[in-house]
Amino acid sequence: MHIPLEDKNLSPYEHQTIQSLLNAQNPELKDDLEQIWYLMDKVWYEMGCDNRNLDWEKIGAYYNHPVWILNGLFIESHELSMQIRQDIASYIAHSDFEIIVDYGGGFGSLAKTIAQKAPEKKILIYEPFPSEYSRKCIKDYPNINFIDTLPKEIDCIIATDVLEHVEDPLKTFEEMITPLKIGGEALIANCFHGCIQCHLPQNFHYRYTFNLFAKAMGLENLGILQNTHATIFKKIKNQKLHPSIKSLGGGASKVMFAIISSLEFARPYLRPIKRYIQSKLKGK
Repeated sequence: MHIPLEDKNLSPYEHQTIQSLLNAQNPELKDDLEQIWYLMDKVWYEMGCDNRNLDWEKIGAYYNHPVWILNGLFIESHELSMQIRQDIASYIAHSDFEIIVDYGGGFGSLAKTIAQKAPEKKILIYEPFPSEYSRKCIKDYPNINFIDTLPKEIDCIIATDVLEHVEDPLKTFEEMITPLKIGGEALIANCFHGCIQCHLPQNFHYRYTFNLFAKAMGLENLGILQNTHATIFKKIKNQKLHPSIKSLGGGASKVMFAIISSLEFARPYLRPIKRYIQSKLKGK
């Protein structure tokens, strides 16, 4: 993975830290995506983070480490990552949304892409503690601003690869869609898989049930946005998640995850049995 750091407006500390990370790449990894995951995990472990015993002081420090600037620079140099953002931005640009919130939008890769395609739209990046580098990245975009609280009314909210990082995805998601207008849309791209250490294993069960909870929150699933991993949800009513339904996130959803995961684990062992049964059926 080669990412030039010249003309990136990095501070001396950011430049030195990121260059050290680039020098520490794993030579056995040939895929750039795996390489950035490797470096992010390297910093995770160095900072003493543990995704099963959560210490949010350490994890908070991790999310403020320059490795996240490196991740942003990687995204802007990675063809598939930018293609996804281009497709999301095109969808937004052709909509009638006026106020768009990019929840956990980093240093604005997606927001900048939207702003380039739709300079008339107001784009807000929800980041309670944006870095100075993040602010530098959007200084030439007058229609992009960082916010630390959500506005009272939103036409569209976007969250790409956010909820797998948080302690309570349903609570965070409910906070995200509460100010969403009726008829507004949420573009949500989740990755409830163990790609990197900062994806919390306690949330992996939502890969099977998240859409069910979204429906219970008053959202209609409009399907996957073409060429992306983002699902489009339309808000059809204001509806709080009933406590009894939310409890499924800690109970039935996890049980379902355990059952399905065990079946996936057993699948290679079941294939010979399936082939044997099929051969016997054909022989009748």
